Amino acid sequence: MATELLYGLAELGHRIDCFFPSAGQPLPREIAEHQNVTVIWGTNVWQWNRWYSRGKFRAFATGLLTRGRASLRLRQEILRRHRHEPYDLIYQFSSIETPAVPARLTHSLPLVIHPETHAAGELRWLIAERRLGLRCQPAHVLAAVVAVMSLRALAQRNAIRRARLVICISGVFRDHLVRDYGVRRSDTVVIPNPVRLERFTTSAGTVSQPPRVLVLGRISVRKGVEDVVAVARTLLERGVNARIRVLGGPSLWSDYTKLLDDLPDENAEYAGHVAAAEIPAELARGDVLLQASKYEPFGLTVAEALAAGVPVVATSEVGAIEGVDRAVLTEVAPGDFEAMAGAITTMIANLGENTTAIRTAARREASRLFASALVCERVSQALEQLVHGSGRVPGQEPSARVPAG
Repeated sequence: MATELLYGLAELGHRIDCFFPSAGQPLPREIAEHQNVTVIWGTNVWQWNRWYSRGKFRAFATGLLTRGRASLRLRQEILRRHRHEPYDLIYQFSSIETPAVPARLTHSLPLVIHPETHAAGELRWLIAERRLGLRCQPAHVLAAVVAVMSLRALAQRNAIRRARLVICISGVFRDHLVRDYGVRRSDTVVIPNPVRLERFTTSAGTVSQPPRVLVLGRISVRKGVEDVVAVARTLLERGVNARIRVLGGPSLWSDYTKLLDDLPDENAEYAGHVAAAEIPAELARGDVLLQASKYEPFGLTVAEALAAGVPVVATSEVGAIEGVDRAVLTEVAPGDFEAMAGAITTMIANLGENTTAIRTAARREASRLFASALVCERVSQALEQLVHGSGRVPGQEPSARVPAG
């Protein structure tokens, strides 16, 4: 998503200085060679399989600390470049809090924050699902993660109030930010995440036998993993001809894979982690996507499934379902596994009768809502409007610089 946004904004004429705290890594060619993008690396030399990165929680904690230290070093470089050629705004993607952005600079420049999640939402479900968490991880790990997320939530609540504009990836996510962090609704705009449509081809005109229900995403807190297991059991009890295929791995700080031991072998399987490059092929072989999350600011797999012509069953907490034609999407309440099973059954039946029409409509919805060019144009307009309101002379070349965490 960051690549799509960077490239799209650069193509629209924005000149971007992009700051990353890591020590450097290969970049997509379209970014590395674009004349409007300059990448500045930090000094983060954090590596896997060192004493500080052995174990998931240790890697999570030290990774946060190392990125924070490297971000602090980037402050001076941002200030130096601003003195040499003043920026028009600061555009902060993905993370709400970052020490790389000089606080004094935000007094004179508009700060735009474009977050993908928020710690208060993660924390809410860590606590709500603590019994599930304790089935999968030691109590001391859960306690430590809750403590880290509590501190991050406090830091984010303070950081986000400095923003002149918050780009929210869905309306439901905006509601969470307004409620949890006191963000003013008037300081927000809702723009979905982009999808590179050409990565996906519409599924074949036939339905698999048995029909394949895909579950893609992290196997962790708030993803509804226990509900996926319940759906599989319910479909089996009802004699529904369908097979659930679960794909994904745990996060560094939450691992619910033990819950998948309860999947019934008769109609379900856990295939483990899948590389991003393999997702289009998995979707091309799928018939229905199930997204059972209880908190999901967006849910990129929903947009990607639609791009592949795969209809979706998702909860009302999944941001990516907003505005999608209900002919290719069924919305259910979080935790209502019986409704999920019923929706899957109905969707499979509809596919059998109107396979080509449904797959074509799903692809059309992805193009209408998530095409990269369309999303980047909306982001660009929001940035332009903010800068114009700050006194920028209309007609000047747009220039946005991107400190990214």
